[in-house]
Amino acid sequence: MTGLEEMKQMADKQAAPLLLKLKTDPNDSAVLAQVGAIYHSSHQFKEAAAYYGRAVRSDPRNVALRTKLASSLYRDGDVDGAIAQLNQALSYDPKDANSLFDLGMIRMQGKRDGKGALAAWQQLLKTNPQLSAERKATVEKLMADVMTTLGDQRGNEGARSNDGPKSNSH
Repeated sequence: MTGLEEMKQMADKQAAPLLLKLKTDPNDSAVLAQVGAIYHSSHQFKEAAAYYGRAVRSDPRNVALRTKLASSLYRDGDVDGAIAQLNQALSYDPKDANSLFDLGMIRMQGKRDGKGALAAWQQLLKTNPQLSAERKATVEKLMADVMTTLGDQRGNEGARSNDGPKSNSH
């Protein structure tokens, strides 16, 4: 048995009492979210997204649930679905730090959209002055890395169009 199969069995066992609760109240968003969290932490992202999705349908304005759903969707490979959930969360709370942070990460990693990532993180810093120093430093470092990458891309594009292929002999 692989590690992932073992993790799924453990998650199924851990979720069993909660699944029983859902038989009496299938729309209990708190219980649905707990089940989603169990499956997410055991890397069963498709199952996690299904339970988080049900929780969001029960409590559509719950920004934290939408952000968790987005994370599971992203980890399961649905980049566009994850971005859509984060955008929906931000329509309810445009300043939500977790949604803005995750939107930047998913735009950067999932879409290779440095400009979109920068926009999300700039909004995060602008609308959340109370952000912890550590989290602010993390966001600023990510932004600096993206700006360096974008600058390198522009430099390489310019070099290719001006003087042919650029050599990488540093």
